[in-house]
Amino acid sequence: MQLPDERNFNRWFIIISCLVVIVLVLWNTSIFFQRLKEDERAKMNIWARAQEELANAPEDADLTLVLEILNNNTTIPIIHTDEHGEVAYTTNIDPSILEDPERTQEYLEDLKDENEPIAVDLGDGQIQYLYYGNSPALNKLKYYPIGLTLIGFLFIGVVYFFYTTTKSSEQNKLWAGMAKETAHQIGTPLSSLIGWTEILKAEKVNPAFVEEMEKDIERLQTITERFSKIGSLPNLRETDIVNATKESFEYLKSRSSELIEFSIRAPRQPINVMLNEQLYSWTIENLVKNAIDAMRGKGSLSIEIKQDLRQAHIYITDTGKGIEKNRFRVIFEPGQTTKKRGWGLGLSLAKRIIEEYHRGKIKVARSEINKGTTFQISLKKV
Repeated sequence: MQLPDERNFNRWFIIISCLVVIVLVLWNTSIFFQRLKEDERAKMNIWARAQEELANAPEDADLTLVLEILNNNTTIPIIHTDEHGEVAYTTNIDPSILEDPERTQEYLEDLKDENEPIAVDLGDGQIQYLYYGNSPALNKLKYYPIGLTLIGFLFIGVVYFFYTTTKSSEQNKLWAGMAKETAHQIGTPLSSLIGWTEILKAEKVNPAFVEEMEKDIERLQTITERFSKIGSLPNLRETDIVNATKESFEYLKSRSSELIEFSIRAPRQPINVMLNEQLYSWTIENLVKNAIDAMRGKGSLSIEIKQDLRQAHIYITDTGKGIEKNRFRVIFEPGQTTKKRGWGLGLSLAKRIIEEYHRGKIKVARSEINKGTTFQISLKKV
């Protein structure tokens, strides 16, 4: 197993190496492109001189070499213009362009932008200007660096994604292992507590005390089962979200300060979703506890359940200190907390439970500084 420092070194070494290779290839491609462009310029100069030789040669001159030079250009597009800018003749130009004078003029302007013209002296004071464009091979080479850069950055993205995913996977395994170990450690004293309640019953202790102890033992059993499910795919079954929410709400209300004013609004008819009640209860508990912390133990907390054609929506609203808008997404990341104690895992676990296990959505619906926050959970109806 690689150490974090070693993994980071390898990741950045690969990324920087890729960038260096890309820069070197782009630099060499640029040099190669300029050399080809200079070669084509030299070729066009020779072609222009051959034109001058052809125009000024006597009738009995041997023009075999001149004609061979002129006929040798089969790729570079050329437009000859007179001294007034009128097109005299063309070479290697698409006939469909030449049929339209406007398109011909636009094409000529493009050639002017690509290369400086070459003057051709045809004798008797007649001067023409040779405008030429890049050959198809040179045009293809011009776009080669773009493709290479995209491939390079794609490779860098893949490397970065691989190392990030690997790190996330290791963290998930660590949290899952810690959760299962916690469940195992709680299990031993929990079994002992169950035995003690039986002894207290036999000793005729006040039944009300024993009943409260049994409620807390049952709660500890629920917490143990929650932790044992971390890292494994939970079982979902069709459940009334209204009833499940009310049960969690009532338990938290009975265990919270009287300075918190609790309220719940929900439809009378059931709303069925695919749910794991224990994990969903954990989510509600985390959100409510965060709300109580945000209100510093005093304020109003309300839960409202709504539905549309496809989803059930649960809104949890507090009158706490609120959340800055730029932190709406960040707060769901592990380790994000404003409290002096705690690891900042509550909202991260809530997000994982709702989105990964239940295929739902959880988000900050709205928030205002010093006025309160509303969290929204959305689950698909059955």
